[in-house]
Amino acid sequence: MNNSALRTGLLVFLGVAVIVLYSAIFFVQQTQYALVLRFGAVQAEIRDPGLHFKLPLIDNVTYFDRRVLDLDLPVQTLLSADRQNLEVDAFTRYRIVDPLRFYQAVGSIALANQRLTSFTNSAMRNVLASASRDAIVRTDRAALMNRIQWDVNTQAASLGIEMVDVRLTRVDLPAANSQAVYQRMRTEREREAADLRANGSQRAQTIRARAERESVVIRAEANRQAEELRGQGDADKNRILAEAFGADPDFFSFFRSMQAYETGLKSGDTRLVMSPNSEFFRYFNDPLGGRNGASTPTPPAQSAPAQ
Repeated sequence: MNNSALRTGLLVFLGVAVIVLYSAIFFVQQTQYALVLRFGAVQAEIRDPGLHFKLPLIDNVTYFDRRVLDLDLPVQTLLSADRQNLEVDAFTRYRIVDPLRFYQAVGSIALANQRLTSFTNSAMRNVLASASRDAIVRTDRAALMNRIQWDVNTQAASLGIEMVDVRLTRVDLPAANSQAVYQRMRTEREREAADLRANGSQRAQTIRARAERESVVIRAEANRQAEELRGQGDADKNRILAEAFGADPDFFSFFRSMQAYETGLKSGDTRLVMSPNSEFFRYFNDPLGGRNGASTPTPPAQSAPAQ
């Protein structure tokens, strides 16, 4: 019995020792800070990772993340220096650099996020209220974000927090203002388009009128030159015909009659109502063009040789 009781007591002692030892040790990861608390009072601040000890059943350990934490801010409406309402969407990144001060100031990540949201909204209102809409949207956006980060970092230092970054993800006009701005922009563009069309139409009419005037002048000059050339041609023609008539009147009369036959007796529906003994057909009745009723002279090829 004594040996059995001894073994039981030893097992109980070992069990209690294991429980006490297990409750006396704790591990701190590389991504964590740790605070050892005794009845709510801070006993130790642990920044180094590894195995650590505390009083069992008396001390408690609170862990804080030492990595960079994200905080998305709700969209808020701000007033710029040029009296423009802007909807601003932003986010921040921060990390805990003093776990003891962080625990004493806020105690938890949730409460720290609430305080940082308040700090950031206040800083954005103060900084963006002194800048115009164009500066916030385009020209000075980076500088304004740096100013906001500096202001928030100054306030967050009292919480044991360091601000890593503050970014404005979206800066836009409210929906009602956006529609008014878009309508105004559309009206301005339509007016500019109408001005361009009017100027283009005016220039087109000017160019068209100039082209038509030049066309009329060119046609008139061409017609004048054509009439001069035609008159000169007719004069040359009449001169040549006169010279030909003077050189051989019979051949000239024959040639002109052949031209008249070619023009007047074309194939088709040509109808001539005249006497066959008319002057027009004199070369049909007499190859030498003699008068009607006169004896037909003998062709030159059939005449008797000269005596």
